[in-house]
Amino acid sequence: MKIKPEHFAILETAIKQHDTPERRARYLKGDFPRSERTKDLNMRYRWDLLWEFVGTTFITLQIYPYANDTHIDTALRNIVGDIK
Repeated sequence: MKIKPEHFAILETAIKQHDTPERRARYLKGDFPRSERTKDLNMRYRWDLLWEFVGTTFITLQIYPYANDTHIDTALRNIVGDIK
């Protein structure tokens, strides 16, 4: 995983508190925007949590200069387990 430990800790703290059984149930039922177009539910869930609770400023300024989407998704998979 290419994300720095201090950035991983920020992601984990911000995301874990919002990864709730209720939110997971909503996603499993397809109760989220444009669910009909979602090909990978687990990836969509991880990235929705990221963008909703961490925000674009942190990602753009702190992580993207040295990591790409694949690196970020690896970190997200370590924080948020599959919902199905």
